[in-house]
Amino acid sequence: MTPSLSRRPGGGPPAGKPGRKLGPIADGVGAAHRAWLEPLRHRFLASGLTISELSCRSGWAKSKISELLRGTGRYPRWEITYGLLDVLDVPSWPMRRLWMAAALEAEKKPDWIDGCIQNRPQPPGRATVSTGPAVPPLEHQAFTELNRSAYLAYARLFLGEDEAREVVAETFDVLWFRWDEALASSDVVPFAWSVLRRGVMARARHVDGCPELARTAFDTVALSVISTPEARFAQIEESMTLFKAISRLPAHQLDVMTLTYLRGMGHAAVADVLGVPIASVHTADRYARKTLTAALRLQQRHGHDPEPQNHPGEIPE
Repeated sequence: MTPSLSRRPGGGPPAGKPGRKLGPIADGVGAAHRAWLEPLRHRFLASGLTISELSCRSGWAKSKISELLRGTGRYPRWEITYGLLDVLDVPSWPMRRLWMAAALEAEKKPDWIDGCIQNRPQPPGRATVSTGPAVPPLEHQAFTELNRSAYLAYARLFLGEDEAREVVAETFDVLWFRWDEALASSDVVPFAWSVLRRGVMARARHVDGCPELARTAFDTVALSVISTPEARFAQIEESMTLFKAISRLPAHQLDVMTLTYLRGMGHAAVADVLGVPIASVHTADRYARKTLTAALRLQQRHGHDPEPQNHPGEIPE
């Protein structure tokens, strides 16, 4: 065992003042690492335990626990991570998959990851616990099947195919990890959407603080019905101007517009996915179209562009 993972003899807590406040997550923590670290910190804070008490119950030194919960130092090995899950009663299987994805993000080699999982020493006095796959709650399974397609469609607007699938899988693992918390919230659906959206936006390329939608300009219905290269270039330029304006909308309006006009979902379906009243979708659509119309007209005046034609898949006036 490396010195950085040393535990106090007998599993007891190290000496020191109990009740020290947990510091913030360190800058530079990757998106996949943050995906499991934030809910783990929330679980710890909700438990009412101090770091000293967590140290006593897990058998790991306070300094190592604090380091793990802040994301400082080297990426944590699975054994200490699992030790905290055991104390905080966190499902280990979804957390293990999240931990592995973040380890790859941290450029850990597969042999290192496998070694952590397979050779996991236990704190003194604790029996070895299997980390084999478990089955998520039935409600979670149903929720996953119901929302996977819409979540993937949204993620693909901002990310490449592999990243989109990764962030959706991560979302459902985080939800499994936080399922009790989700059920205790006012509504599971907006709770889950916030998890997905945070993961997507953490990975999306941003320009001037806004998520980039330019890749979508090359995958519009309008382009599929244009045959000449000149017309296609003109439509790409027009679409990119439109998508840039969409990306600057407030978060709720952005989600409504992308799901409605770029993914072809009806307002009722959008309301179901976002977990909001359909009236909220109608209102967001109306205000967003007013904002976009004004922005496009201003662009046309400054750029001396002709009035846009109505192409299939475009946002209606």
